[in-house]
Amino acid sequence: MVHHFRNLAMLSFAAAFCIAGQDVEVNTPYVPSPSNTVTAMLKLAGVHKTDTVYDLGSGDGRIVIAAAKEFGAHGVGIDINPERVARAQVKAERAGVGNRTKFEVGDLFNADIHDATVVTLYLLPDVNARVRSKLLTELKPGTRIVSHEFGIKDWPADKEIVVNGSKLFLWTVPEKTTARQICTACAPTADSLP
Repeated sequence: MVHHFRNLAMLSFAAAFCIAGQDVEVNTPYVPSPSNTVTAMLKLAGVHKTDTVYDLGSGDGRIVIAAAKEFGAHGVGIDINPERVARAQVKAERAGVGNRTKFEVGDLFNADIHDATVVTLYLLPDVNARVRSKLLTELKPGTRIVSHEFGIKDWPADKEIVVNGSKLFLWTVPEKTTARQICTACAPTADSLP
């Protein structure tokens, strides 16, 4: 278990300091969500064929691929590691969902996520806290967010479940006036809310 969190911490550290437009050497391991956890995350979010699922820190693409294959949704995976992105694209083609999935090399803090109707996360608590303002300002009200294992500081989840010992959290992006209240600790980006 300690090894699991150390690996996740190393991944989050690299993601947090990635600067868009610069080459970043990525030597960090990632911790993939087990397939039954992936399915539970997508069910918790109520994913269906009209959804567009974004996975921030998508690794080998398993969440995006499952969203397309099991639920008929479209999906976008964003990861800082070009090799993992290339591997995910190949896996999506082999799974027969290449036409409904897209994988991008990028920094999750700079990614364009406004088209998402569902966002999935498996990040450490400090990274979840840092990405909160982005989620609240860029996503449309009603967008569902699911996090594997860790909550988002100062934003109570709408629902929490446990699957095979792993916690899953669900939030729904509120109307912008409520989002402003949730994001008071996110300043200065809270000022950018309409």
